[in-house]
Amino acid sequence: MVELKTDTSIEAMYEAGQVVARTLTAVREAAGVGVSLLELDGLARGTLREAGATSPFLGYRPSFAPVPFPAVLCASVNDAIVHGVPTRYRLRDGDLVSLDFGAELGGWAGDSAVSFVVGEPRPADVRLVETAERALAAGIAAAVVGNRIGDIAHAVGTVCRAAGYGIPDGFGGHGIGRRMHEDPPVPNEGRPGRGLPLRHGMVLAIEPMLIAGGTDGYRAAADGWTLRTTDGSRAAHVEHTVAVTDAGPRILTERRPD
Repeated sequence: MVELKTDTSIEAMYEAGQVVARTLTAVREAAGVGVSLLELDGLARGTLREAGATSPFLGYRPSFAPVPFPAVLCASVNDAIVHGVPTRYRLRDGDLVSLDFGAELGGWAGDSAVSFVVGEPRPADVRLVETAERALAAGIAAAVVGNRIGDIAHAVGTVCRAAGYGIPDGFGGHGIGRRMHEDPPVPNEGRPGRGLPLRHGMVLAIEPMLIAGGTDGYRAAADGWTLRTTDGSRAAHVEHTVAVTDAGPRILTERRPD
């Protein structure tokens, strides 16, 4: 069942989304060569406490997971696509990092992800991240009243496929509100004009995931959470929480410069 949010609820979700935005900005700035993933998770925990927010990630255990998620931050490096568990691994020059973070504040959730390169980037990684961001922008632009879920999926998938990248089969975005994961699912590939009509008050997490090698396959790592590319190629993951409104799409997790 899809819950349409009131304008007041969307404002409350914006506040939760800004906790997410500030945290991702701080963690990205701290993610330098030699910094461990656990240190980044610790920083994210601190920003949650300061904001009076809680984590929808910590302790989350969907049906596929062997154990509850042990962190507040997903940190996926190089061939890790999503759901990376923070470890003592220290970032190296040229690592491609995807950070996914959520927050709950006042009973509402926000969810966002960013990908970037630590240190000196390889041109192929720059292109991958830039394409992911273009796919996200295309998906957001399609999130307008009168369109359908398939229009978002088609917009994202078209950008990804045109660049020759793979899209992990079965993974995509989702509705969000009082819980991090709500209806409807938001695929990263689909046919335009199909699926649920978009209405004022729908709030969606739109999140392209791209595989550089062009395949759609993935495998679960030994931790049961981290999803890695089957071909060992690098991956990128970006995401925003977006409200569908009569005035156009509103990005609730938009990261603003200081």
